[in-house]
Amino acid sequence: MNLTTTRQSFPIEGMTCASCVGRVEKAIAAVPGVTTAAVNLATESADVSFGGEINSDGVIAAIRNAGYDVPVEKIEVEIEGMTCASCVGRVEKAIAAVPGVKSASVNLATERATVETLAGTTRAAIDAAIRKAGYEPRRSDTAGVEGDSREDARNREFSNLKRDFGIAAILTLPIFVLEMGSHAFPAMHHWLLANISQQSLYLAYFVLATIVQFGPGLRFYSKGVPALLRLAPDMNSLVVLGSTAAWAYSVVATFAPGVLPAGTVNVYFEASAVIITLILLGRVLEAKAKGRTSEAIKRLMGLQAKSARVERNGEFVDIPLEEVTAGDVVQVRPGDKVPVDGMVLSGSSFVDESMISGEPIPVSKGEGAEVVGGTINKTGSFTYRATKVGADTLLAQIIRMVETAQGSKLPIQAMVDKVTSWFVPAVMVAAALTFLVWLVFGPEPAATFALVNAVAVLIIACPCAMGLATPTSIMVGTGRAAEMGVLYRNGEALQSLKSTQVVALDKTGTLTAGKPVMTDLEVATGFDRAKVLALVASVEAQSEHPVAAAIVAAAKEEGVALAEIAAFEAEPGFGVSANVGAHRIAIGADRYMTKLGISVQAFAETAIRMGLKAKTPLYAAIDGKLAAAIAVSDPIKATTPQAIRALHDMGLKVAMITGDNRRTAEAIAAQLGIDEVVAEVLPDGKVDAIKRLRAGGRAVAFVGDGINDAPALAEAEVGIAIGTGTDVAIESADVVLMSGDLLGVTNAIALSKATIANIRQNLFWAFAYNAALIPVAAGVLYPVSGTLLSPMLAAGAMAMSSVFVLGNAMRLKRFKAPARAAAPSGAPSLVPAE
Repeated sequence: MNLTTTRQSFPIEGMTCASCVGRVEKAIAAVPGVTTAAVNLATESADVSFGGEINSDGVIAAIRNAGYDVPVEKIEVEIEGMTCASCVGRVEKAIAAVPGVKSASVNLATERATVETLAGTTRAAIDAAIRKAGYEPRRSDTAGVEGDSREDARNREFSNLKRDFGIAAILTLPIFVLEMGSHAFPAMHHWLLANISQQSLYLAYFVLATIVQFGPGLRFYSKGVPALLRLAPDMNSLVVLGSTAAWAYSVVATFAPGVLPAGTVNVYFEASAVIITLILLGRVLEAKAKGRTSEAIKRLMGLQAKSARVERNGEFVDIPLEEVTAGDVVQVRPGDKVPVDGMVLSGSSFVDESMISGEPIPVSKGEGAEVVGGTINKTGSFTYRATKVGADTLLAQIIRMVETAQGSKLPIQAMVDKVTSWFVPAVMVAAALTFLVWLVFGPEPAATFALVNAVAVLIIACPCAMGLATPTSIMVGTGRAAEMGVLYRNGEALQSLKSTQVVALDKTGTLTAGKPVMTDLEVATGFDRAKVLALVASVEAQSEHPVAAAIVAAAKEEGVALAEIAAFEAEPGFGVSANVGAHRIAIGADRYMTKLGISVQAFAETAIRMGLKAKTPLYAAIDGKLAAAIAVSDPIKATTPQAIRALHDMGLKVAMITGDNRRTAEAIAAQLGIDEVVAEVLPDGKVDAIKRLRAGGRAVAFVGDGINDAPALAEAEVGIAIGTGTDVAIESADVVLMSGDLLGVTNAIALSKATIANIRQNLFWAFAYNAALIPVAAGVLYPVSGTLLSPMLAAGAMAMSSVFVLGNAMRLKRFKAPARAAAPSGAPSLVPAE
């Protein structure tokens, strides 16, 4: 009988009384594996015992199904010391075993773990688990001083690597030249033996190789030996075993040759030293390339101001950026960077917002205008009140989005993780088998052949390339996307977007400018145009809808005075109504009039004419009688036709979802070449529209910008939010376009395809490299062609495999947009290019 029990505490939100306690306890007790559950109302937690393995997901699901919530938080941990894919799996496993941790995702390229924990789980427990696995945790934040310290740590590591490589190269060169030169040039061999005894040469080699082995090479021992002792070998372990075997055999041949079989007394000091040197070279090149993959983040951080000029005690003083608080009054002078987000109080200027919008033309700012931290003031000066500071600013959110995407683990990575979990042990087994086969069946000197080929197998294997294949491509791809104004909020979107077959577009604010203008107002017989406009505009002045704003603006242009209203009512998707004096006014679509029992037949021909011109007809009723037909037109964005053509060129279908009547919608679709139209959709009907477009198994990406688009953005396989839209829409999306330009959709899809293709190339190389060269290192070609792979060549090939993968990922930095806006070619992007 298994008496092993494990316990875990779960925080619970939403309990208000004793009956809640009973309900939660009953729900938890029904979870398979739970032996006891004690819920405490005062501490708002549940203490749960399990008969075996902890089933936290089941308990959390049960609590939530009972109507309560379990708060979950995400933390980021920087990790030092990871060198290969097997390290990733080891760290993930260690963190996941910490009580309270729901999931852990470790990224080798960013050297960071994203951990999802139950609220209250201590960071100390996670740090301890990481240290127990043989690595060192550090605190991680997205910006500011912490970002600088992380960069400083990487720079120090790079400097240390260069130093160690330089020392190893200087000490290895004499061994390599003398030993390999003697093999290549018989005259050199004879000259050396005539002037220097072989034992003296061996002693010189021993001194130089030993310094390399336990000087620059000590970094491999400090990681590889503990990993071996934990029975969890990694890449460092392979290097230690391979280079130490060559060095130790050479030491025996130098100082105790009598213990070796006749004919096997050879030294391989040059192999052990060259292995260390070449692998250090690979690490140097790898570190340099990894540093370049995060350049987008560095440049984004570079957009932040370092200080702010803030009012203190009646005068403006310069203070560090991190000391600015919400509510502070900030002064911005010509040429200054705007420090944080806020609203202008006084003064006026033009501000370069190209980092956000991609538009090169500075934007006028006056009293009441919003300004964004990181943008650049041009001509005038102004003061503004800080509304968002620190991590709440738009720039900080952009940095956080990019970092989150770069640290994501794609579904394709799951296969890599499975392989790398057994890769290093498998290589060690292969090396042992190689040694035994050559020792038993190999030609004389069998021991020498066995040693050389076993060492070559240990050294040629490269889990580093497999571990870097996916994350480096993600880092470079998402960084390049940020430079183009495309922000992937998660890695899944990056992988899913490439499979898109249908791009569904919301009309207002996406296809169109989102700033409609009133073009027509035709009144029914017996009604005065000026009076109708005044009544309608008075009601619409209470609405926030863009169409309402267009009508109010038209009334103001005609000098019409607005009246006080009462009993205002709005029905989303239909229209609005209110009392103006003694009159009841209703304005809305034809379906609203039908709902009110008012016929719009009198304006049937007018509606057809408006619809054919892609104008949206609205109707106004006064005291239950149809009074007017109003045409409102929202101009198509200049780049929309080009964007739709680009989507068609990529083989995609384009659909439009709109609340407009079908005649108007189809006129717009015909004008733009849109394939499918879903018209007369109420705000809550967009989700159903997405489901209909998905018929036949088609993958749908939805593009929108409004609050009523949020459910559809969440429903689609990939939701793409126009960055100029609302926060709710952006939070519901998987991809955010920082400008309102629809061409960004094309760029996002093209970048997704390019990044996933790059990942597949990397994975093919990493797996093909190991599949092809490990057997060669083991000597399978020797019976056929006499070919053997020396440990030195194996070390060079191993070092270069990671560099190849990183170099291939770096090609994404040169990705060119398949579609560009009609802005000047020199227009700045979200992240300034180098």
